[in-house]
Order: sequence, then structure tokens, then C-alpha cells
Amino acid sequence: MAELIESLAQISGRYRAVFCDLWGCLHDGQTPFPAAVAALQAFRAQGGLVVLMTNAPRPFGSVEAQLARMGAPRDCYDMVVSSGDAAQQALCAGAVGRRVAFIGAEKDLPFFNDLPADLAALAAARGPLEFVPMAEAEGIVCTGLVDDATETPEHYRAALLLGKARGLTMLCANPDIIVDMGHKRLYCAGALAQAYEEMGGQALYFGKPHPPIYDLARRMLLPDHGAIGNDEILCIGDGPWTDVLGGQTEGIDTLFITGGIMAQQFGPDPLAPDAGKLRDWLASERLEPTWAMPRLA
Repeated sequence: MAELIESLAQISGRYRAVFCDLWGCLHDGQTPFPAAVAALQAFRAQGGLVVLMTNAPRPFGSVEAQLARMGAPRDCYDMVVSSGDAAQQALCAGAVGRRVAFIGAEKDLPFFNDLPADLAALAAARGPLEFVPMAEAEGIVCTGLVDDATETPEHYRAALLLGKARGLTMLCANPDIIVDMGHKRLYCAGALAQAYEEMGGQALYFGKPHPPIYDLARRMLLPDHGAIGNDEILCIGDGPWTDVLGGQTEGIDTLFITGGIMAQQFGPDPLAPDAGKLRDWLASERLEPTWAMPRLA
């Protein structure tokens, strides 16, 4: 049973680093949460390392720019590691070919254009990437819906069926199924990948809960901070099947933020989760977070 706590400070002395989710923990897609910002600043002030680990399909530089526009202070984190960063490596290595059907919004184009030097060289050696119709593609790259404010996965059923019939592999740059933008729920690339697999198609994932993003975070920490053991890391997130499951699979302690996308499961007040409902729901989903709290603080 996850132990309910009131603040990160109660347990922060146990860990050297936190892998903290963004959407639902640090911000709501529009505005940073002041208490979460303060909690991460305090963790860093005592010598801890904060890795913002996000399933955003864009590379870390684009995510950092978005955080700055929101007003998230730079001193609340050390680095960003995104699903986009991890997926870029597979794309440049040719996991889905060079002629791809792209499903996503214009805002996600940095996934293709904003490459670190080593990946840019690898991509150049393999030849230019081309966006082509599904009927001509060697593979699919999905960063999300074209218009997540109005569309659902059902809008893509015909295109996905064509991809499946042609035996195309989908590279999913964001395994999240849903996120909450303020008070509005939006579908993510993971929802399309899930629909594609239900049709019998194959999808490749690189963000939480899958190993590549955790491996990348450890590699990025290594040069400046040395090897950090799993027992020295805390994963924080509101996504049960991304943040909690990912940490659980990696053998890393997890802090489940109950007041995020699953808040309605635990009683009428998101700030006061019912311990019994939380226990029963986690047991039914076979999830075992180490800790839980309503909001990161």
C-alpha cells in the first residue's frame, strides 16, 4: 500500500535525484503549480538533482522553451529528458525508414528538425527524411493528433487501417494516452498507438513506462554526477500506467500524484484522496507506488 504523505520534504533526504513528470505535476498545460515549483527548488537547494522527465514528443530544448513561456523558473530543475529525445535516436537510426507518414501537429516539427549533432550526422548519412502519404510510406511517425482540441482517435481510424493493411510500423513519440489542459481532457499520441495495436498494427515506444527514456536520463546524468543507483532515485508522476508503472518496472521508488488525471477515482475532493479507495484501486490495477500525495508540494 502506498503511504500517503503531505510533502516531498518528508522523504527527500532518501534520494539523490527525482525523475519528475511535467503535465499534471509541475503544470496543468498552461500554468506552473507554485507548490510544485517550490518543492523542486527546495529539493535542489539541499543538493538533489531534478530531472524533468516528460512524454512530450518534442526534444528537450523545445520543452525548456515552453516551460519558460509558462513562467516556470529555471532553478526548479537541472535538465529535461523527453520521449522525443529518446524517440529521435530510433528515427535517425532508421527504425521506420526514411519515407514516413507523419501524424501530428505543426508544433511538434522540432522532433524532426532539432537534432543533436551526433543524431544529425547519423540522419544525414541515411539520406533525407520525407513526409509522404500513408499509401507511399515505409513507416509512421506519430507525435500526437493534428488538432488535439477537437479530434479523437476515431478521426484517424481510416488512416490507421491503411497503415495496418500495409504492414507499417508506427514510431510513437509520446506514449501518454490523455492529458488535462486546464479543465479540458486531450488525447495524445499514445491513444493513436493504442488504437493501432488494437487493429493489429505494431507500435514502438520510447517514453515512460518504457526503458529507453530512463536509460537516456541515466546517461545524461553520468558525466557530471556519476552513476546514480535506482535506490537513490524517486519517480514522481500522476500517470499510473506511465509514471508509476515505469518506475515500478525499473525498480525505482515512485511518488504517485493522486490529484492529477486519476483524481476522480479517489473520492469527491482531489486534495483529500480516500485512502481506502486509493488502496483498492491500486490493487485492482496491480500498481505499487511507494508513496502518494494529492499534489506535488
